[in-house]
Amino acid sequence: MADKIVGIIGGTGLEDALAKQFSDGKFINVDTPFGKPSMPIFIGSTGKKKVAFINRHGRGHKLSPSEVPYAANIFALKKIGVRLLITTGAVGSLRDKIAPADLVIVDQFIDKTSGRQSSFFTGFAVVHCEMAQPVCPRLSKILYKTAKKINIRTHPSGTYVCMEGPQFSTRAESLMHRIWGGDLIGMTAMPEAKLAREAQMCYALVALVSDYDCWKPAHSGNKQTLIKEILSNLKKATDNCLKLIEAVLNSQTILTDEKCPCRKSLELAVWTDKKQLKPKGEKRFKVLFE
Repeated sequence: MADKIVGIIGGTGLEDALAKQFSDGKFINVDTPFGKPSMPIFIGSTGKKKVAFINRHGRGHKLSPSEVPYAANIFALKKIGVRLLITTGAVGSLRDKIAPADLVIVDQFIDKTSGRQSSFFTGFAVVHCEMAQPVCPRLSKILYKTAKKINIRTHPSGTYVCMEGPQFSTRAESLMHRIWGGDLIGMTAMPEAKLAREAQMCYALVALVSDYDCWKPAHSGNKQTLIKEILSNLKKATDNCLKLIEAVLNSQTILTDEKCPCRKSLELAVWTDKKQLKPKGEKRFKVLFE
């Protein structure tokens, strides 16, 4: 089947660059039971694919990681027909082999966040979604193969530790994350990936490495120089990520697969007796079951 709408969640740099590629771009407002998304959804076409984009932090990077309306963002995209999500996010590296400016196709998460809405179904039903493979292996493989084809330095896997923020890690925390088996540290992948699974969407994350976090002593002389290096690395990673996304969107590859297990994640996940579910609630959550 042909792709309907490819959803993309990313940052300001990606938004500005993608907007130039869209032949018929426009913003639309979408209401959800979980409030407003981070910004109006930007919709346009590139190649043969229709794309819907949300800047996770809102226009002008107004929202901190803890303030991002993750549930509203995912629900709004699903409501307009998105079944597949490619997301991006800046991270610090916890491993020597993952260098600043590299891209990583994340395959696992350790969730350290607290106080964020991590389920759509609170107060309605008990829903236990399987999360052993928290991203879509099929979509992740497409991203990695495309990256190799266009010679962008990309790692095929990595474990992302998601912390609350907005402050960065202490050195002791950074060293602990390494002992845990973390490869990357960031603040935005959770609960985004969990909500995408509850919305039965194929989800993949391209991580953009900005620095080595603080476990590895910096070689630069002063903080100002270090910040400039980090921003430079992030720009390189963002530029490469844009090339990757453009290549995927302009390829002949069909990204959506209705037979993918991600598209059936709610089939056995609702444990509450159907007799206990309120009809009004069922109507409210119908979008998630489509």
